[in-house]
Amino acid sequence: MPGLPASLPVLAVTSGEPAGVGPELCAHLAGRNWPARTVILSDIGLIRARAGDVAVVPFDPARDTAPDGALEVLHLPLAVPAQAGVLDKANAPYVLALLDRALAGCRRGEFAGMVTAPVHKGVINDAGVPFSGHTEYLAEHTGTPLVVMMLVGGGMRVALATTHLPLAAVPGAITRELLEATLRILHGDLVRHFGLAAPRILVAGLNPHAGEGGHMGREEIEVITPVLERLRAEGMRLAGPLPADTLFVPHTLEQGDAVLAMYHDQGLPVLKHASFGGGVNVTLGLPIIRTSVDHGTALDLAGTGRADPGSLFAAVELAIAMAAARA
Repeated sequence: MPGLPASLPVLAVTSGEPAGVGPELCAHLAGRNWPARTVILSDIGLIRARAGDVAVVPFDPARDTAPDGALEVLHLPLAVPAQAGVLDKANAPYVLALLDRALAGCRRGEFAGMVTAPVHKGVINDAGVPFSGHTEYLAEHTGTPLVVMMLVGGGMRVALATTHLPLAAVPGAITRELLEATLRILHGDLVRHFGLAAPRILVAGLNPHAGEGGHMGREEIEVITPVLERLRAEGMRLAGPLPADTLFVPHTLEQGDAVLAMYHDQGLPVLKHASFGGGVNVTLGLPIIRTSVDHGTALDLAGTGRADPGSLFAAVELAIAMAAARA
């Protein structure tokens, strides 16, 4: 990008649902000594209204950095004025335009990565746009056949083999093909983005006691173990399948760099208990870097000034570290 030092990554930070806490959380990014340039994608008037005394300036790629203490905003206009705490489906296209602009900038090298504030899936769907989340949207728009959700926080990295599925659908969804592809993505991105030359991955079983030799389910025997054996033969460092109730004890976690849980509520309650307010959602497998806060739009807090920016700070810090590892 013209005028920017090559060593200074530029991150796109999408401000998310305009009625939620995203815009005011983004305002907290101003004045911090980031080893990067954070550019907020938002309606600039919205940010000015939610930023209090923070100086807000239009993003100018010709500058080497933002004016001291100011927040740089790449302006994208709201469809209709936004009111804190009050959803309006008319602004759903605006929310998606933020993602599209950030993604386009990442793909052409304008941005080193993107950090996303929360969106409200329901109001986007109410606007007639099928939308199941950032992860799926970015996968579709980059032509990525499979992405992996990983949360980072509390000293842990926890990736998921399946994400937003009913519990009854999980066993059938965990096939040998899915598990192998997921582990390859997780391993590859731990090397590429986290600087781990030979990552150690702890793999949870699906059933209590990891199936207890087939007495509590056969998925470990018929699906998980064959995949682990095949990938170990290629040199991957994989432990498991491990009983989930003892996997998350400190002694076991110390032996791995990441955990692969089989389903959403197997791994994430533990991580969120350890890191709530400071966790980060990372999408692995994309051709770009994408991190996100680990919470929702918090409509009840929007406009009150009481929203905690800790998760957004952590997401920015992790995106910077990932960009540095890839460089």
